[in-house]
Amino acid sequence: MKYTYMLLILLFVSCQTEIKEVDVSKPSEENIEDAIKGIKNVMASQEIAWNNHDLEGFMNGYWQDDNLKFYGSNGLTKGWKNTLANYKKGYPTTAESGTLKFVINDISKIENEAYWVMGEYHLTRPVGNANGVFMIIFKNIDGQWKIVADMSC
Repeated sequence: MKYTYMLLILLFVSCQTEIKEVDVSKPSEENIEDAIKGIKNVMASQEIAWNNHDLEGFMNGYWQDDNLKFYGSNGLTKGWKNTLANYKKGYPTTAESGTLKFVINDISKIENEAYWVMGEYHLTRPVGNANGVFMIIFKNIDGQWKIVADMSC
């Protein structure tokens, strides 16, 4: 009986050790705030580039990879180069590109190092204004926030 009692205590102590090693921590608010700030900085840089009719500069916010996905009025476009080509075709001059203003309505964490952004875009242009909504997915890739998927309409 004495040995059984000691065995139970030993088993209990070893179980407690296992429980303590489980990491159930949540990401800190500070990390989330840093991510949101980084994402907003990318989008602010995109506005500046767009408003200078610098489409390549605008595309710096996107993941430069064949796996980038853009879903818009022309359907699904895959790849950074194809997405840039579509922008150049659709906005060949400053009259078509105009002045861009983003309105961010929500930034939410999806998983570690990935967030979605929901918002609106507003283009003020001589050829007629254009407005729409978007949902983009940002991912931290090699320490930089990049858009990996974009659905704009």
